[in-house]
Amino acid sequence: MKAEEFDKKFDDGDYIIDTLDISKATRSMQNHKRINIDFPIWMIESLDKAAYRMGVTRQSVIKIWLAERLETLAANNQNITKDKVTN
Repeated sequence: MKAEEFDKKFDDGDYIIDTLDISKATRSMQNHKRINIDFPIWMIESLDKAAYRMGVTRQSVIKIWLAERLETLAANNQNITKDKVTN
């Protein structure tokens, strides 16, 4: 199937999953690497409380909060770069 035909089926809302070979599908930037981090006890207790309130694991809280912070930093850096270019 040509890309144009695939795009048209997708745009028309047709079922396209059967046309894909999902056995070879990958998610970019989703590889994992294990790291060890030492936290003070008070921080672990705070993370556990937040995890309980959110209904997720401690690891999930750490990942969520780090992802939010990294996205904010990336957005701020992008704005800083744009400001430097326009000035």
